[in-house]
Amino acid sequence: MPSKRHLDYTMNNKNNYNKLKFLLVLLLTPGLASAAELNQANTAWILTSTALVLFMTIPGLSLFYAGLVRSKNVLSVLMQCFAITCLVSILWLAGAYSLIFSDGGEIQKYLGGLSKAFLPDITTSSLTGDIPETLYFMFQMTFAIITPALIVGAFAERMKFSAMLWFSGLWLCLVYVPICHWIWGNGWLAGLGAMDFAGGIVIHINAGIAALVSALVIGRRKGFPTTAMPPHNMTMVVTGAGMLWVGWFGFNAGSALTSDGRAGMAMLVTHIGAAAGSLTWMTIEWFRFGKPSMLGIVTGMVAGLGTITPASGFVGPMGALVIGITAGIVCFFATQIVKRKLIIDDSLDVFPVHGIGGITGSLLTGVFAASNLGGIGLAEGVTIGQQVGIQALAILATIAWSGLFSYLILKALDKCIGLRVTPDEEVQGLDQVLHEETGYLDI
Repeated sequence: MPSKRHLDYTMNNKNNYNKLKFLLVLLLTPGLASAAELNQANTAWILTSTALVLFMTIPGLSLFYAGLVRSKNVLSVLMQCFAITCLVSILWLAGAYSLIFSDGGEIQKYLGGLSKAFLPDITTSSLTGDIPETLYFMFQMTFAIITPALIVGAFAERMKFSAMLWFSGLWLCLVYVPICHWIWGNGWLAGLGAMDFAGGIVIHINAGIAALVSALVIGRRKGFPTTAMPPHNMTMVVTGAGMLWVGWFGFNAGSALTSDGRAGMAMLVTHIGAAAGSLTWMTIEWFRFGKPSMLGIVTGMVAGLGTITPASGFVGPMGALVIGITAGIVCFFATQIVKRKLIIDDSLDVFPVHGIGGITGSLLTGVFAASNLGGIGLAEGVTIGQQVGIQALAILATIAWSGLFSYLILKALDKCIGLRVTPDEEVQGLDQVLHEETGYLDI
């Protein structure tokens, strides 16, 4: 009979052997080995995507908007986009991120908590999924930056810089934060099954409605609509548009948060949507006005990108083609109606392009996400009609919240500090009046 010492030795060897087998299984099974560990491939992709999305605002959107205004206001728009980038970054750290992505306890359906304000417990080893939480914080921050920056296009050339700063900060906290939480922070719309892959509702509808309200509250520019106000630098517009198109791959494909086939499909359908929107807008313009314009084709691109955004992680190539063509048609005629029929001076067409595009894309997501139409499939037991109904509810909730609070913020600021410059200052131009600088030496 073997001794107790021999039995213990044998058992120890057996235990060591089993441990070795377990470690080998983990090493040979990447999914198991990295379940709670940092994934370097995903991290590298989201690092890239974060830079791309920030690139969309500075310099992409900045140049796009700056080229569209008159030369006497070019610096004012660049200044607004740059200042918003800085302001939102600090507010994001101070609590905006936490109110979206931390546990809100009893009010979790509607708002998060403040446990992550100023990131007190975040270290280099903190993870969100399998990427660093610092990176997730940065990635989401770039979305928060571009959303109020989009609204700038509605009141360009006439709002005070101080009013713009106050509006952007308050709007981020009172409008963007709750709506983002409802959908991306496991809020009540997420619980209902609302689909918004990269921001059709959270960003484009949200900003588009705020832009419409802003244009109505602040009023028309002096001379609108009788005085022609063409873009002063189309080369700048096209340069910014190209940066937006490239940056949008980080916007949509990055929202997969992984470097896998879903990110690849999101990138593909994003490109198809942009191309289809561009060509559709150009073709309509060609037939109606006799010549295609550079302004038309780049505006169609933005419409296609904004419209495919909510659907980008859910639909296939053919769905993207239909969505892009629809975007070109719907957003083109929306622009004509807002500017020419309703005489609303949304200076750079934020509402008809982003707002209407976001609404269109969000509704069509409920259709083309269905597996029989090339999408990834709807939730079990949910029909296309039911999903479209959920999408419509999310759209209406966003319109109501964004519209109401944008109006209240603007009216309060108008009463406290005033929203717009004087008529004489508007004629002189915001670059000189507000910043004592000029974009060009000859003005």
